[in-house]
Amino acid sequence: MTDLWSLPDFDGHEAVTHVSDPASGLRAIIAMHSTHLGPAAGGSRFWHYAKDEEALTDALRLSRGMSYKNAMAGLPLGGGKAVILADDKRTKTPAMLAAFGRAVEMLGGRYVTAEDVGINVSDMQAVRRETRHVAGLPVEAGAVGGDPGPHTSLGVFLGIKAAVRRALGRDSLSGLHIALQGAGSVASGVARRAAEEGARLTIADVDTAKAESLAREVGGQVGDAATILSTEADVISPNALGAILDDASIAALRAPIVAGGANNQLARPEHGPALMARGILYAPDYVINAGGIINVSTEYLRDGDAEVVRSRIAGIPDRLEAIWSESVASGRDPASVADAMARKLIGRG
Repeated sequence: MTDLWSLPDFDGHEAVTHVSDPASGLRAIIAMHSTHLGPAAGGSRFWHYAKDEEALTDALRLSRGMSYKNAMAGLPLGGGKAVILADDKRTKTPAMLAAFGRAVEMLGGRYVTAEDVGINVSDMQAVRRETRHVAGLPVEAGAVGGDPGPHTSLGVFLGIKAAVRRALGRDSLSGLHIALQGAGSVASGVARRAAEEGARLTIADVDTAKAESLAREVGGQVGDAATILSTEADVISPNALGAILDDASIAALRAPIVAGGANNQLARPEHGPALMARGILYAPDYVINAGGIINVSTEYLRDGDAEVVRSRIAGIPDRLEAIWSESVASGRDPASVADAMARKLIGRG
């Protein structure tokens, strides 16, 4: 049995729930890192893991990231995350989603769920039949709610522009080369906005067809998913899965900026200082990608309209600037600065 408390990514998590429903085949982990600021909020990830231990590590890292993300975004929410362990065929059934909804309901509102990788709006509708502690539900045009992806992409785009202003002294992306890792909802939104502003785009995804389709749409080119991080560019934007910035990939970077929507981009804490040592400006992932949870929070708490959501997302560049300024003043890397700020906000500083 895995010793939870000795795992390197266990960080005083308040609760880690293993869920099993043999009738539907559901196996899931719900991790609640902190409820200091409010109910633990974070999406549900549906993913096939080679080993169960990898799923647990993901749940621990992602839930901690949500605590930091929600705190830094000024939201009255704690941090949590669910991972649903898919089989190698990614089998997903209504019975499985219903069982997951019942598991969320059993937590009595301590955990609030929404979409993440592998989970869509219709899946959340199925979960909602079993629990009210759900956001990211379909809404009428202009209302708050729905797929968080477009809101995440808006925040990432604004964050990239902030990074370009600081590192390159430019107010526009026109003529700049952005290499995007990923071609999903977030990456697509970033690509469309960047293309409208005149950026040159290279797009890579493990699903080559998705990358080709997006590249055609925005007039970009397709890159190699295995080498996209080492592309010579003005901005590297990771928008797929996490833990991609490690010793090897950081050494191979050929861009002055790393700014993207993927969660947990740093493989280990020491990789924040490694980026800084190379003179690369890093936008801490849970700060730049907070647009989705801002929308989810506003929907769930019913404390604003679509204009309020846009206004809150527009604050992301200011938060990044505060982190970068403190980094310069203190000599610490931006990731470490952001972590310290977040931990203080959740009462662990």
